Amino acid sequence: MKIKTKQLIMNRKLSHSSILKFPQNHYLCTLKKVHKMTLPQILTPAIEKAVNALFDVTVEKIEFQTTRKEFEGDITMVIFPLLKLVKSNPVELGNKIGTYLVENLAAVSRFNVVSGFLNIVISDDYYLNFFNEIKNIESFGFVTPNPEDKAVMVEYSSPNTNKPLHLGHVRNNLLGYSVAEIIKASGKKVYKTQVINDRGIHICKSMLAWQKFGNGQTPESTGLKGDKLVGNYYVAFDKAYKEEIAQLISAGKTEEEAKKQAPIILEAQEMLLKWEAGDEAVITLWKMMNQWVYDGFAISYKNLGVDFDTYYYESNTYLLGKDVVQIGLDKGVFEKDPDGSVWIDLTEEGLDRKIVLRSDGTAVYMTQDIGTAIQRVKDFPDVGGMVYTVGNEQDYHFKVLFLILKKLGFDWSKNLFHLSYGMVDLPSGKMKSREGTVVDADDLMQEMTDTAQKIAEDLGKLDTYNADEKAKLYNTIGLGALKYYILKVDPKKRILFNPEESVDFAGNTGPFIQYTYARIQSIIRKANFDFTNKSEITTLHEKEKELVKQLELFPEVIQNAAQHHSPALLANYTYDLVREYNSFYQAVPILGEEDLEKKIFRVQLSKKVADVIASSFKLLGINVPERM
Repeated sequence: MKIKTKQLIMNRKLSHSSILKFPQNHYLCTLKKVHKMTLPQILTPAIEKAVNALFDVTVEKIEFQTTRKEFEGDITMVIFPLLKLVKSNPVELGNKIGTYLVENLAAVSRFNVVSGFLNIVISDDYYLNFFNEIKNIESFGFVTPNPEDKAVMVEYSSPNTNKPLHLGHVRNNLLGYSVAEIIKASGKKVYKTQVINDRGIHICKSMLAWQKFGNGQTPESTGLKGDKLVGNYYVAFDKAYKEEIAQLISAGKTEEEAKKQAPIILEAQEMLLKWEAGDEAVITLWKMMNQWVYDGFAISYKNLGVDFDTYYYESNTYLLGKDVVQIGLDKGVFEKDPDGSVWIDLTEEGLDRKIVLRSDGTAVYMTQDIGTAIQRVKDFPDVGGMVYTVGNEQDYHFKVLFLILKKLGFDWSKNLFHLSYGMVDLPSGKMKSREGTVVDADDLMQEMTDTAQKIAEDLGKLDTYNADEKAKLYNTIGLGALKYYILKVDPKKRILFNPEESVDFAGNTGPFIQYTYARIQSIIRKANFDFTNKSEITTLHEKEKELVKQLELFPEVIQNAAQHHSPALLANYTYDLVREYNSFYQAVPILGEEDLEKKIFRVQLSKKVADVIASSFKLLGINVPERM
């Protein structure tokens, strides 16, 4: 019989499944070949042969899952689906297949059957061979991009130039950067980009307030980062605006009339019109203040550890897309109303009518985003997909955007993804930019460093460090705590961020994982023997085997984190790996082991765990310390 296309399913249970909820085929191994075949890939053809030889039928799909803790086994085959093809009871069927595997596949040492589940025990040889294959591969888990594959453009950050980055931007940047790095590690070329919102009434508000109240202040004269200085004037505008509204209301105006007639808002609107008309004085002021902000952003990005390959500016992109409107009209994608406005009707898709051009011929944000997406592919012809890192309040916008691009006939539109994420709250409540109560990103990073310093000093383990070493370590721990706390949570979930809790040296935290890495480095430094040669051990301790099994998952986790745009999968995998290592560390001697071959293997295994921790954390944008 001809074997049909098969699907390999491996439902590996990771810890913290409440955070890592994913479909049953989450470990679908179809993306890239990694350094070795996975267990499902090894077992599937053997099981197909077994079923065909024993029962003369062909299996369309074989389903695997992790063996439950109470039973012996490394991987479990689900028997029930085969009962549709083979007239037998599940226990008998499982025993026959298990016997065939033991007799015909060296990787299988024994098995047991529980109801409709075949629990397969994999030989120590298999895991030892696997470990010896990957122990010296520095890029283990990473796939080299194929030059012929299409690239992915990942957009994140995209701030306004009227205020500094805040806590919300921190989550955005960490998610976007990490997803870009993970997609790159999975074997794709990646471009990191952002659209800087450098125009509009909100920008003019800061400019006007500086003109009125600034007295010529500059970042140099005040000692403030440029983005903070400009942000102060955005707050100053709001304060003056509210005062004028109150005065107008007391003079008999309604609140709505006062908001529209306040002199300062009228001046801001006039400034925007001058900017659009290219007024030289306004443009000069705009360029100067924007440059202050760009310089400030650059410092924040460097401190946060994120970067970009290219930048787009709204001042250049806000007119893009208007030419596409006529193309859409010609194709029948858009429709024109009697007043001259242009719309798209998406009611059949469960959405509504969406305007793409106003009656006066001016564009809306949707038009701009259509044009920007098209322009990006023109600028980078190898781009075949895009990821937009934007908060979940824009879910509807991106549904519409992607549908429009699809209807316009762009092939790459099927590879667009909105990396939607929830907001970040603090115990003190929500943030408000206009009132100056936003949690500044720079201040937050400094607070994390200070918190790490306080906790580390309380633990009293840094007596041998000089001042520079301590400062660097506090920064590594503090930022590691911040990044891990945010990235370990599924992007779609809202976060209540607690700085003190994030710097805990126990539990599912960045510092806990960093400490384990540093512990392993200490072991390696103390190993006063050559552990580079292959160990000659032939059997594994249970804890060694479990640790190797956890290492084996790493390539698949990268692929799935890329496929699902979820750094949380990688973060929580790393925590599981560390927990498994600490269990191993407590159960068996390493440097105290008398058998040299076992000692060599355990140091090698420790080193590989540390390598994977470092690789995983690098994809999350987190540094690891050599000592703690």
